[in-house]
Amino acid sequence: MRVTVNGTPAEVAADPGIPLLDVLRGELGLVGTRFGCGVGLCGACFVLLDGRVAAACDTPLAAAEGREVVTVEGLAPGAELHPVQQAILEEQAGQCGYCLSGMIVSAAALLARDPRPDEEAAVAALDGNLCRCGAHRRIVRAVLRAATQVR
Repeated sequence: MRVTVNGTPAEVAADPGIPLLDVLRGELGLVGTRFGCGVGLCGACFVLLDGRVAAACDTPLAAAEGREVVTVEGLAPGAELHPVQQAILEEQAGQCGYCLSGMIVSAAALLARDPRPDEEAAVAALDGNLCRCGAHRRIVRAVLRAATQVR
């Protein structure tokens, strides 16, 4: 199966029904995307699939064939941070960090389609992401801060 991950074409010899998450973590070594609930409800495994947020835990590899997958590691080139990643640090928005990769991916997707969201839009964009530590408000603040830095 052929898939482009973070701008790099990859050929994966795996069962087409295997979850994309397993391929990203196990085959390609991209461990920023996390396993949470396994049924696409918590957001820990969110990636961008052709620019749209998708749960990698319940997306079969076959659904990603010939498409562009972007993980949290691929949001910014090289050593740069995506504005959401930088704002998360500046706002000290992470606590345990388990939800952050999915939150960051969801926020990046929001800013790609709406570079100047209001608080209501940021909350709505993160609605599919669970944060068990209660850092959700700080993460929303970070998303709004990142909106001022998006190029």
